[in-house]
Amino acid sequence: MRGGAVPLVPEILTTSSDTARVFREHAAYVWRVLRRLGVHESDVEDVCQEVFLVVHKKLGTFEGRSTLRTWVYGICVRAASDYRKRSFRRKETVTEAPPEVVSASDPHGEAAGRQARLLLDRIVGELDDDKRAVFVLYEIEELSMNEVAAAVGCPLQTAYSRLHAARAIVEKAAARIGQAQATKASAAIPAREEGPS
Repeated sequence: MRGGAVPLVPEILTTSSDTARVFREHAAYVWRVLRRLGVHESDVEDVCQEVFLVVHKKLGTFEGRSTLRTWVYGICVRAASDYRKRSFRRKETVTEAPPEVVSASDPHGEAAGRQARLLLDRIVGELDDDKRAVFVLYEIEELSMNEVAAAVGCPLQTAYSRLHAARAIVEKAAARIGQAQATKASAAIPAREEGPS
């Protein structure tokens, strides 16, 4: 618990202020999870809103059998799945993105970090829904495997199996992309011509 916050107890989760509190404590998490589950950047705000509408409607039924974060993640998985099943996608680009943090750090390092995140998003996007959910929760959001299994609604061993398969796919894709980038970089370097000395 950060900042000495009082934990939400299932019996008292019924008011709008409870929903607002869940939003304040989990909005950034929901945003990240939706992006990692394949929701396009231009649509993540709308899908995030859908998640919190469900949270508002169902908060009173939260039984506390898992952590609130795990319960919210389950809602995210379903919302992202529904999003990917839709026959339409918005084509416009959202211009009011959260502000980037300006720092005095190395701009090349920041660019490399952004590029690595884009690459990871691309690779994770290749995973099927079940493997993606387990991979994102365990490797990126750092939930325990028990919480992961509860969030995705599968037995613990199945969650481990999905994680193992997802890791193999991610490693293979990263190696393939790395090899392709190395080949492209070496092809871009002109051959040195030896001239008379």
